[in-house]
Amino acid sequence: VTMAAADSGAKPIQNAMKMAKAAIQLDGGNKHKEAYCEYLRTINYISHSLLEEAVSQILATEDMQSVSLEVERMLRLAEQCLERAKSFLAASVASPDTAVDSDEDTSPTRSGDCRVISDEGRMPPPFVPPEIFQRLQTVESQDTSKKELTPIEEASRINQKLRANYEARLARLTPGQAYQKTSLTLSLQRQMMENLIIAKARQDALQRKMEDRRLRLQEEANRRFAASGTVTAEEQEQRILYTNVLEYEQDHDWPKQWKANIRKNPDDISLVSGLVSYLLSQSDHPVVKLLRKHQYRIYNRLYPIISKGLSKSPGPSSRSTHSLHPGGLPFNIRMITVSFVFFTETQRKPIRSVDSSFGGQSFSTGSSPSLSHDLHTSDDYEQEEDFHAEVARENSFEDLEQFLEQDEQNLQELETRALKEHLKAVVKDIHIAIDQLLSLCLLSFESLNTAKSKDLCLASIEEAFFTPLWAALVALFRKVYTDREQAYDTSVKLYQNASPGDVGVPLRLFPQEPGALQGSYPYESAVQELKLLTADTCPQRKLECVVRTLRLICACAEDYSCLNEGESTPKAAAIGADDLLPILSYVALQSQCPQLVSECAALEEFIHESYLIGEEGYCLTSLRSALAYVESL
Repeated sequence: VTMAAADSGAKPIQNAMKMAKAAIQLDGGNKHKEAYCEYLRTINYISHSLLEEAVSQILATEDMQSVSLEVERMLRLAEQCLERAKSFLAASVASPDTAVDSDEDTSPTRSGDCRVISDEGRMPPPFVPPEIFQRLQTVESQDTSKKELTPIEEASRINQKLRANYEARLARLTPGQAYQKTSLTLSLQRQMMENLIIAKARQDALQRKMEDRRLRLQEEANRRFAASGTVTAEEQEQRILYTNVLEYEQDHDWPKQWKANIRKNPDDISLVSGLVSYLLSQSDHPVVKLLRKHQYRIYNRLYPIISKGLSKSPGPSSRSTHSLHPGGLPFNIRMITVSFVFFTETQRKPIRSVDSSFGGQSFSTGSSPSLSHDLHTSDDYEQEEDFHAEVARENSFEDLEQFLEQDEQNLQELETRALKEHLKAVVKDIHIAIDQLLSLCLLSFESLNTAKSKDLCLASIEEAFFTPLWAALVALFRKVYTDREQAYDTSVKLYQNASPGDVGVPLRLFPQEPGALQGSYPYESAVQELKLLTADTCPQRKLECVVRTLRLICACAEDYSCLNEGESTPKAAAIGADDLLPILSYVALQSQCPQLVSECAALEEFIHESYLIGEEGYCLTSLRSALAYVESL
């Protein structure tokens, strides 16, 4: 099974990376049991491949250290897979029911999930730590890029082979040839020293040449960004990035070839898309390095928030629990609670009445009144004290409950405010990152600096940037919009069997006879299209899905209008602006996907403003209005 999972035509490291990537995709899809098995298969494949290679080198008496870099990478990959497998076992021990049934769990951050979140599972979102995210983003690029050895590294490899040959010759010497050992040792040391000296001289000369070239390129970049006054940090960073681009172009020919092709065919838009796609596939280009840097930085800001469960405001049923069991609250609240109770108990004094009557009854008798009074009032004082203590205790718990409830509400408000501020900062960082990437692309290829080419370039950059980040990003949006998603879900449960007419759709725009659609329901095609929105990871494609949904609504409305009026074609437009919102509300209700609330909020943040003033913007605004109406139900 392990061998079948790998491609026999590729290198072992490539096969291992493909298997590890498949395991991570299963893990991200909440298929934890399958992912666990795939991690183990990857480890098995790596160990089998390394064992075969080691045995073949021993039989061929080759130097095992000549392939140490690839072996090290495979061992590192096996170690990462082992860590993921161990984390699965730890999760299954901590929550066995959740681990066993993980395939059926509906994690709140899985792309395409259209069901409301349940907190009872307590399953953590399937997001990898930032370090693994960074490795996943660079693992394929490291595999495709060939790293040239420095002169000293090359000399070290040669010396390793010399040492291996020396040890092999020593092993063949007989005891009577021991005198040759000294000669062989001196010869080895002399050759190794000469190799290192020559390599050091070559490397020093190469470094001087590279430094001279870099200074020349820096001067060229400074001339490009010549400005009067003090250079800001952003300008300095831009100069450094442009210098890196110039240095890259000194070592690679493909940028010159693409520039020449575009100059020959300036009207060929396909060349622009091809250039940007090829550029983003080159892992060592400064644009791609900057892209990976920004992606890691954004994910690093998202992970501490999204790796924790969704926060929920406590309902009425949980208030008494929090009041009676303050141990479940944060430490500072528990300390306040204990202090409050202690203060109440210590301030409560025994209350004794001067009057000898209690409850309307007199305890005085004719004989020995003082003794009788003393005997009875001592018990009465205790009963009276217990009564007042009980009343005071009940009052104190009521005060405590109100205090905890108010304090918990304050905490929820602070948490919500902090989440919104964090989201706002992340959105700002993403806009800055995309602007920097677009600017560096235009600096690298000036032919892209036209309106049409710039739009194509921006679309390609956004797709490459958002694809690995969208699931984590929408998870943060879902935390901020939890209350709205819950309101949406409540409306879905109340109105899941509602007809289009119940939400204001005119009678002429949906079939009146139950059997007219042959087991289907009105506007089903639009509902199914809208459900696909959460499956994409690129904002532009999500926006196209919204546009297709509204177009399907218009097509269905025309069909229903013709069906009700008995005409083959409608005389005029079957649907107007006033009819669109009720139909879209019905479609949003039937989709039963709370995540749409957060997805649309994220789209409005990241869609370029040029789209928001056209058909795409109108469709997105209409969908958000429809979702808000569903929430209000």
